[in-house]
Amino acid sequence: MIEIDAYLHNLIDKKELPGAVLHVQHKGSTVFHRAYGGFIDSNHHPHTMKTTTRFDLASLTKVMATLPSILWLVDNTSVELDHTIHTYIPEFLHPEITIRQALTHTTGLAADLVPSVQRDDQRDVWNEVVNASLIHEPGTIVKYSDLGMILLGGVIEKVTDLPLSTFAERTLYHPWGLTQTNFHPDQPLKISSTEWAKDRYLQGEVHDEKAFHLGGSGSAGLFSTANDVGKFGSYFLYPEKQAVLTQALMRKARNHVAENRGLGFEVWSGKGTTLSCGGGWSEGSFGHTGFTGTSLWIDPHEELIVTFLTNVVQYGRKHNMKHIRPHLHSMIHAYFTN
Repeated sequence: MIEIDAYLHNLIDKKELPGAVLHVQHKGSTVFHRAYGGFIDSNHHPHTMKTTTRFDLASLTKVMATLPSILWLVDNTSVELDHTIHTYIPEFLHPEITIRQALTHTTGLAADLVPSVQRDDQRDVWNEVVNASLIHEPGTIVKYSDLGMILLGGVIEKVTDLPLSTFAERTLYHPWGLTQTNFHPDQPLKISSTEWAKDRYLQGEVHDEKAFHLGGSGSAGLFSTANDVGKFGSYFLYPEKQAVLTQALMRKARNHVAENRGLGFEVWSGKGTTLSCGGGWSEGSFGHTGFTGTSLWIDPHEELIVTFLTNVVQYGRKHNMKHIRPHLHSMIHAYFTN
């Protein structure tokens, strides 16, 4: 791992990343866990990154909160994957779209609201989401969409009569021992900051603008540490080591469905554009990324789990993560398989 460690130090030195935490598990054991660089807090003070630092996970929320919450409802209530979203959210404009389609990003909805939401907008984001127009016929095309996941967050809240944040913490994170994972963290000054907003770096409040307006959502809003994200990943690699969700449904979620998508997760089919884990990972590898610079990738064949959390957007939205992620993950995979 010396070469990997040097690569990450070099990224910090070249100011391609402000800070990062890398957590690697192999065959059931943590084999690497190290922090790099740092962050500037909302009061403009510098901090050294620690392995225990929490990050804004951004779209990892989709697979760490929304996906397992839906799976729990399928296991424990009358909810089924092929039920329509309209069943639970009657104000939703499109009565034919199903929960499964939202998980597989085949709703036909756009990726985002247009125009994009700004933090200081006076907009009813939920109303815009439930009334969003289709750009494709549902079930025909894979198109990554925040809107479908926001709707699933709404389904969870309607069925459980609880905020998604409360439901996920009580039902998933507490029994799984994810003690540093939640939507509304205390001690915000200990959380890695994200992007510059007017006069300060955002810290302890969600970076995603839609989630900010919604107070957290099924698409973004979760905060966690690399250790907790890695532990979450280990449960999906080894479903038999937990009792919150049925093993069969967890394994189903990580199976390829279409165009490198499973239920919530990206899943490498061996075909198409290489995913952000790089080209060397085994077919069937699954994971997800987050806009703030976060990712979780799991290779079941090699029993390899890589959690890479960064605060790259502290440097702005023009960055090199599209090259950093596959290069780093290819180096790690090669180290453990050669």
